[in-house]
Amino acid sequence: MYALLGAFNLKEVIMKKVVYFVLVFLGIGFVQVGKAQVNVSINIGSQPLWGPVGHAYARYYYIPEMDVYYDVVHRRYTYYQGNRWVTKSKLPARYKKINLYRTYKVVINDRSPWQHHRTHRITYSRYANNYSQAILRDSHRDREYRRDDHKRDNRRYDAKRKYDKQENKVKHNNGLDKRR
Repeated sequence: MYALLGAFNLKEVIMKKVVYFVLVFLGIGFVQVGKAQVNVSINIGSQPLWGPVGHAYARYYYIPEMDVYYDVVHRRYTYYQGNRWVTKSKLPARYKKINLYRTYKVVINDRSPWQHHRTHRITYSRYANNYSQAILRDSHRDREYRRDDHKRDNRRYDAKRKYDKQENKVKHNNGLDKRR
C-alpha cells in the first residue's frame, strides 16, 4: 500500500513539474512577442535646430549648397565622394566653412533620395546661396516674442516678488505686532 502511494506521489510531482515547465515556456514566448510589438520609430523632436520650419516629419534634408543629404533619423550625412555615395556622421573638411544654420535645406521624405539626385540637383540648385529660410532654432524664439509671453511671464514674476516682500515684512518683524 505504501508503495502505491509513493508511485502516485511521484507521478503527481512529475506532472506538476511538466505543467510548470509548460507555463514558463509559454510565458517566455509571450514576452518575446510583446517585445517585438513595442518597437516604434517616430522622429518628433529629433530634427536638428538648424532644420527648416514647418515640417512635422522629415526623413532627409537635401542641402543644395553642399550637394549633400542629411539623414534626420540617424543623424548622418550622405554625399558623393570619388565615384560613389558615402554616409558618414561628420562632413568632410571641404564643407567646414558652410554654416548649416544659414544654408537652405529641402525636406525630402524618400527612402534613398540620392537615387533621384539628378532631379534634386536640377530642381533645387537655385537655392544654393539662398539664406532666407527660417530655421527651428529661430522659430521658437520668434513664437515666444510674437505672443507676448515675456510680458505675461514678467507679470507672474512681479506678482511673486510682491508676495515675497509681504512675507518678508512679517518674518522680519521679530515677533513684534503693530499693537504696541
